[in-house]
Amino acid sequence: MAHIEDRWEKSVKGQRVRTGRFGQGNRWRARYLSPDGRERSRTFARKIDATRFLTTVESDKMRGSYVDPDAGKVTLAAYFADFSDRQLWETGTRSAMNLAVRCTGLGATPLAKLRRSHIETWVKRMSADGLAPGTIETRVNNVRSVLHAAVRDQVIAVDPSDNIVLPRDRRREAAMVLPTAEQVASVSAAASPWFEAFVALAAFAGLRLGEAAGTQVGDINFLARSLDVRRQVQRGGAGAIEVRAPKYGSERTVFLADGLLGMLSQHIATHRPGEDPGRWLFEARPGKPPHQNTAGYQWRRACRRANVSGMTLHDLRHFYASGLIAAGCDVVTVQRALGHAKATTTLNTYAHLWPSAEDRTRQAAGQLFAAAFGDFSDGPATAQRVSHPI
Repeated sequence: MAHIEDRWEKSVKGQRVRTGRFGQGNRWRARYLSPDGRERSRTFARKIDATRFLTTVESDKMRGSYVDPDAGKVTLAAYFADFSDRQLWETGTRSAMNLAVRCTGLGATPLAKLRRSHIETWVKRMSADGLAPGTIETRVNNVRSVLHAAVRDQVIAVDPSDNIVLPRDRRREAAMVLPTAEQVASVSAAASPWFEAFVALAAFAGLRLGEAAGTQVGDINFLARSLDVRRQVQRGGAGAIEVRAPKYGSERTVFLADGLLGMLSQHIATHRPGEDPGRWLFEARPGKPPHQNTAGYQWRRACRRANVSGMTLHDLRHFYASGLIAAGCDVVTVQRALGHAKATTTLNTYAHLWPSAEDRTRQAAGQLFAAAFGDFSDGPATAQRVSHPI
């Protein structure tokens, strides 16, 4: 049963002395039973504070949101170490989570003492260090997932990172770089001979860097004119190369253009003659597929040779998506071609590239107008009007 009692003793220079109820240094102790049946207490200077505390505790117990005060003494770093051990993360995800928690500088802070101001200070520091808004958002979301888990585990009552204001990012349509066909052709021509087909897979099949690096000769079906995306290559710890399934379970079959098939056939004949289907389509060194550093170096060198700046290898994936959309492909078709886990991901990324209702209305009206009056693009004098008998 919860109740409040006055505490008649206090410590003064290591001595235990008695005080009266209204004497200087009087304290009030709030005693209650936690949901596990253990008796707990907390001391306050004022009786009203003790009363409020007990009211809150009883309310939290009834709502099922009670948090053991001792649980919040665990530090962020200690809780994260235990939390991460229980997660089925891939190497890349684990590295990103470790980086996010480490860069907070709050690892030694007990979770119960984490405040909104701590998170706000961290966000401001990252912004001052020049990190991109998207990077800041990713790191905050990673740390937030840890704090949400702490709330679910009843280590803390609330997540101090909730509703934190983040730096505004550029709109997707403004931030997205869409290479032109001329730029893609010039970079491809300037690439090292073995890397030209790598660029083509990103630009005309929409493969991610790791997926292109993980392609094997046997993944290409020349009769069906398709490519099976079944794995990706990632750089692991200490420079090791890891081969695993594509991110977000995005195994898929991509249907290839005849021109791309011809380029891949020529690449295999030149660089992989006589090799079995299980060998890598691209090799940084004998028997080893390229990883991010190798592909990144080759890409930057090709861009310098082609005098093209401000374009990343991943932008070729946007180039491929924009081409599918311009050709009239629907959301599901583009989603499957790109290997997005959800159609909403495709829409969130490329919604601005699809024709709007206004565009379709204008195009339909333009076709009707052209059928009735001809082409007025150069003025009425050049239009071929249609005569109708009276």
